[in-house]
Amino acid sequence: MSTSKKSPTILIVTPEITYLPEGMGNLAQRMSAKAGGLADVSATLVKHLYDQGADVHVALPNYRRMFHLDVQQVFHSEHKKLSENLGTKRIHLAEDRIFYRRERVYSATENHRIALAFQREVINNIIPAVKPDLIHCNDWMTGLIPAAAKSLGIPSLFTVHNIHSERILLSEMEDRGIDPLDFWEHLFFEKTPNGGYDYVRDNNPCNLLASALFASAHVNAVSETFLNEVVDGKHPFVQESIRNELAAKLHSGNASGILNAPDPAFNPAIDEYLDHNFEPKTQVEGKATNKKQFQETTGLEINPSAPLFLWPSRLDPMQKGCQLLADILYSIVDDYSDIGLQVGIVANGSFKKHFEEIVEMHGLQHRVAIVDFSEDLSHLGYAASDFMLMPSRFEPCGLPQMVSPKYGSIPVVHDTGGIHDTVEQLNYEKTEGNGFSFQHYSAEGLRWAIDEAVHFHKLKGKFKNPVIERIMNEANERFNHIVTAKEYIKRYEWILGRKFS
Repeated sequence: MSTSKKSPTILIVTPEITYLPEGMGNLAQRMSAKAGGLADVSATLVKHLYDQGADVHVALPNYRRMFHLDVQQVFHSEHKKLSENLGTKRIHLAEDRIFYRRERVYSATENHRIALAFQREVINNIIPAVKPDLIHCNDWMTGLIPAAAKSLGIPSLFTVHNIHSERILLSEMEDRGIDPLDFWEHLFFEKTPNGGYDYVRDNNPCNLLASALFASAHVNAVSETFLNEVVDGKHPFVQESIRNELAAKLHSGNASGILNAPDPAFNPAIDEYLDHNFEPKTQVEGKATNKKQFQETTGLEINPSAPLFLWPSRLDPMQKGCQLLADILYSIVDDYSDIGLQVGIVANGSFKKHFEEIVEMHGLQHRVAIVDFSEDLSHLGYAASDFMLMPSRFEPCGLPQMVSPKYGSIPVVHDTGGIHDTVEQLNYEKTEGNGFSFQHYSAEGLRWAIDEAVHFHKLKGKFKNPVIERIMNEANERFNHIVTAKEYIKRYEWILGRKFS
């Protein structure tokens, strides 16, 4: 290991982020552009590096509308203050009109243009300005950057949050201001790139995600189990090129899994969305109060002893397993009518109408609540519920199964991907585990796990309350961004061959 005391310069390239650390100036607090868990992980990783005194830089698209920077005079003033506070420019905003008026990170029609504009600015302007020792890229929208960095002798860590990819021709890159001539041999093409640059240019699309995997020094998925599932061919929706490149990296010792972690705002003791905060030691009273409020708000029967199951994930039948719940929804409500079992669905998605039809057909309005997603009701749902439902068909990482135990809501899940890495079968007699997990993806499997959960709910408080308190405490220690950030720093140090000073 080098004994150099200079902290390495790390450039984190991300299309989304939740916040930037206090101390980075007023502008930093305005910077929030979130579509998913990537935003939270990026934010906390930057904060942890910054708090350590690391020379950390961030490249982001300049989402003026989302950052509330439409008034350029205010923007330039705040950016100047930010630079003065840091002593150097640490936040690098990629400039292009395609970013300025956006109201959300991704688009159904413009993702190619957005990705190319972002990468053009990073490759042409930000990397030369920062001169990083290492670049940390995230998802397909940064897929060209590891190849460009490799041509400059700069190693990259690439994180796969979403297995989705896109294909783009070299000629399309050129049209958007990127000259791939110096790094095209580090890219991954759909066909063997015979015939030289001029032939490949218009005839052989580049796979952005596979290119990033191919060119990076190290790759991580957001769950070790999901990484192994992909490499083992257990998910047929994953492109063969992606699977092969992940397998090559894994077998050469250059791929690993690092779990995401929930936003620190998910903490019932300080949650700003809750009228009634609580801690593990006060969870009995705290959850009872929040349950009553949730029942009143959603139209459920006011019943303090009813086991309440929360569905917090989008209603996507391709991934989230909502059809499994639909198949057994009436039966679980009817079979457990003696204890008033309730289900609260706080989510949007294509499958929502099917649940509404089931509720209408069977008259379940006071036992099953179906409401649109909102942050306040989602947080209240975690605080109110006894159990959280997550029967995903597949899950690269997942966050609800890490959020819910922080609130004393025990996960009821399908054993797959990131869920496998975070939920262990509850054995309350041996004080082990934190949830109820079924192995075989089926409605029968979910029903078994729900039956197990109801059995636990029927235990006397002197038995189950200490278990819930233990689960909450363990979740706080285990599922947090400090743990995640430390794992990323280990990868940085391994790639660079030296410790952070």
